[in-house]
Formats: sequence, C-alpha cells, structure tokens
Amino acid sequence: MPHRLTRAHDRGLKDLGWLQSNFSLSFGPYANPERAGFGLLRAFNDDFVQPGKGFGLHAHANMEIISIMLAGRMNHIDSLGYKEEVGADWVQIMSAGSGLRHEEHNVGDDTVNFLQIWIEPKLQNVTPRYQRRHFPAEKRHNQLTTVVSNEEGTAHCWINQNAKLSLGFYDAGQQLTYSLNPLNKCVFIFVMEGALTVNGQAVAQRESLGLWETSEVQISCEAESKFIVIETPINH
Repeated sequence: MPHRLTRAHDRGLKDLGWLQSNFSLSFGPYANPERAGFGLLRAFNDDFVQPGKGFGLHAHANMEIISIMLAGRMNHIDSLGYKEEVGADWVQIMSAGSGLRHEEHNVGDDTVNFLQIWIEPKLQNVTPRYQRRHFPAEKRHNQLTTVVSNEEGTAHCWINQNAKLSLGFYDAGQQLTYSLNPLNKCVFIFVMEGALTVNGQAVAQRESLGLWETSEVQISCEAESKFIVIETPINH
C-alpha cells in the first residue's frame, strides 16, 4: 500500500521566538515539493505560541481551517462577531468561504500548543462560518471520536468538504481498525503522544503517516497514545 512517513525531525520549522511552527506539509516559508499537500489536506502545522503573543488580524477565503487545541488557552476574535476563549480539548473550525478576518492570541500563562489544519473546500465562496466544540479527554478514553465531518450535527463540528477528523486516546496494547468513507481514498495519521504501528509501520511521537489507495487501516497502540486521523478525497 502506498504511504508517506514524515519523521518529527524531518518536518519544516519556523522559529520566531514567540512562535514555533512545525510543518508536516509545505506551508509559508517551508516549500517541499514532495510534501505539497496530501489529498485535499493542504496544511498540517504543529504550533507553539508563547504567553501574550499571537496572530494579528488577518484574512482567509475559500479554505476550511481547523484548530485542535492541545495545551494552553487562546482567544478567537473574528469579523463574524465571535469573541471566544478555548483551551485543551477544544476544536474550532472556520469555513472561510467568501472571506473573513480573525485574530488569535495566547491569553494564558502557559505555552499554547495547537494543530492548525487546512483542507480545501468542496464549494467556493460559501457564507463564512465559525464553530467550536469541546471534547474532554476523559470522555474519549479508548475510543476514536469524530470531531469534524462533512455532516451537520450536535456532536461534532462540520466543514464544507467530504472529510473527517477523529481524535484517538488509547491505552497501550489497544488495537483498532479504521474504515474510510468509500468516497475518501487517503488518510493522514499524526501522533501527538505515544507510539503507534499503522499497517505494520512504526509511527512515533510527532510523526505522521499518510496512506492512500486504501479503504481501511490497522492501528496498534504501542504505548498510551493520543493521535489524530484525517481522511479526505484525493482530489475534487
């Protein structure tokens, strides 16, 4: 089965002092033609933001932007009128559509760590939309929890693309089979903590594995592990 493994030390890096961004895919100053997206996944950034620092007001359009909060507290202010604060285990989405502006800053005393994920939209120039939901770790123990999908619902966030994002939090020794939506043909797995074996391939902490031309994957947890699974179509 075709696959692409990215080791933690092989990721791109932008270090501004107040911001450290680790790029699993080409983004901003990190240009790697071998990692120019994966399916419709266009960005996967592992970001660390120092207290009191953040991203000033800036614009987005026609991109599905997902933030997975891992640690710290960050605010969110946007041109839709939302003013929020989120911490660990919160998930935010911005379906940027025809355009919106937002800013985010670390408003706590500890370093913020979050995953910034960009997925290409299915439809262009839709009405922009913001949403957030809380997924406490203790309620996700030894299960794979859908946090973002293309379907509206009260239990997860939804975006303008046939994609699905799931968070796993498993004890060592747990095993699972992940089955993709038949419309989706590629899956991207990133390990935040712990270690996995995915279809026989070892994937360590802060490493990612992309697989395509598959309908399911076998995941074994070699240690207590927290990870994310992202499935998308290969193209539009």
